[in-house]
Amino acid sequence: MSPEPQARPGAAAPADAVPVPGYELIELLRRGNDLEVHDAWCPRRRCRVIVKSLRADRRDDAAARRRLQDEGRLLCALTHPHIVRGYEVHDEFVVLETLRGQTLGHLVEHGPRLTVEQVAHLGLHLISALANLHDHGVLHLDLKPSNVIAEAGRAKLIDLSVARAPGPVRPGVGTTYYMSPEQARGGEVTAAADVWGLGVVLFEAVTGEPAFDDPDDDGSGEVDPADVPQLHRPAPALRGPFAELVRACLAFEPAERPRLTEVAAQLEAIVELPRAERRLGRG
Repeated sequence: MSPEPQARPGAAAPADAVPVPGYELIELLRRGNDLEVHDAWCPRRRCRVIVKSLRADRRDDAAARRRLQDEGRLLCALTHPHIVRGYEVHDEFVVLETLRGQTLGHLVEHGPRLTVEQVAHLGLHLISALANLHDHGVLHLDLKPSNVIAEAGRAKLIDLSVARAPGPVRPGVGTTYYMSPEQARGGEVTAAADVWGLGVVLFEAVTGEPAFDDPDDDGSGEVDPADVPQLHRPAPALRGPFAELVRACLAFEPAERPRLTEVAAQLEAIVELPRAERRLGRG
């Protein structure tokens, strides 16, 4: 997302944008099945913001409206340095802070390979965010490089659109090649599902390649949850300081995965934090 200007931008709103009262839409950043995400100008705050709104053809979809409002209320209730900040919740849109960095997916694809220390710090930042979510009784359930923004050396977690309390879920909640096996097959999800998500993000940060994919996928997004590769094979083996940690996070059975505090303790050791400064690994 582009840097925030010092003066009001002069860009025109997209011609097909749904008007958002009180905000000037600048650019469509993403259009999903239910929502649109715009870069916008807030005259009241005199700064750029992100506006996440219902698509015009989804305004009568009560479930989509409820999911958007639930996400907005959750983000507004959280105040955490590694989670995007929510500003306002309205009937058909929510307002979020603008982040100035790039997604982890972009950095992995186009930047130099991340160092061991950078990956370890990334993991610790995400654990901090996930632990805060879990303390609020919510699982993220959609960890992936495109949902992590790197901003001034700090990782920030975005997109809580599928976040929910632990419990039963239908098959396929999440993103196909990043969801845990229990999300893919449907059933009970716990904090262990987010440990899996952390594992696939660390795998991709280390290797530059996703842990699971399908070279024959046509990109339509219409993949039968029963056919996702993580239900049928383990991730490729890693070498190096993250190998055992990632393998443990990607254990097929949720009960066999480590707790977040156990993952943090290993990351704090990898980055060689002095013991007096180790906090997240205390359990």
